[in-house]
Amino acid sequence: MSRSDTADTKTRLLDAAEHLFTEHGFAATSVRRITAEADVPLAMVSYHFGSKKGLMEAVYARALGQRESRVGYLDRLEAQAGDAPIAVPVLVEAFISSALRLTRKGNLSGAVFKQMIGRAFYEPEAGVEDFFPTEYAEAIARYKRAFERALPHLSEADVVWRMYFFVGMVAYAMAGKDVMRMTEIYQLEEAGKPEAVLRRLMPFIVAGFSAPSGEPMSGQAGALRGE
Repeated sequence: MSRSDTADTKTRLLDAAEHLFTEHGFAATSVRRITAEADVPLAMVSYHFGSKKGLMEAVYARALGQRESRVGYLDRLEAQAGDAPIAVPVLVEAFISSALRLTRKGNLSGAVFKQMIGRAFYEPEAGVEDFFPTEYAEAIARYKRAFERALPHLSEADVVWRMYFFVGMVAYAMAGKDVMRMTEIYQLEEAGKPEAVLRRLMPFIVAGFSAPSGEPMSGQAGALRGE
């Protein structure tokens, strides 16, 4: 098999797996079904990816893009800042800019990307629940450290919770979903346009990161439990 044939086979397997994992999930998609759609021999999955799980990891790594697209901008910001922490608004903009690049991929919409990630992270089948793309985990860890430096008065738990809300809202905005139908009721012209929605989201996120600590006092914890 020539080098060009090998590359073509690998791409066809990735394309077929991306489509089938998104439509049916990891557990419901067999290797045989993937190779049938890709029109390649069954043994090619093992040859190129080692296993079905290895193929899934490759699919999500390709969807997430290169490491440079997620942390390259952060590298440059840290170099410019020197020993000083990067300001929260700058960190939020850097993360959102990285997310926007995903919505501009010609072969992968924000909605499809969110669906793919959701299936990988939350499907309960054995072998899927422990999956988390290494490069994505690295990017999250890098941003966590940067937010901790920018917000030294907050606990680690506070920073992680705020990042959890932040990433969730960005994913929601990228997917273009409005379960409450508010954008339809109020006829917001920018609804469904990820770039415009994320730009409107940015000051909200910055304010959230800059809010006082959310650590509950002992009395507050009891009140939240209805005691």
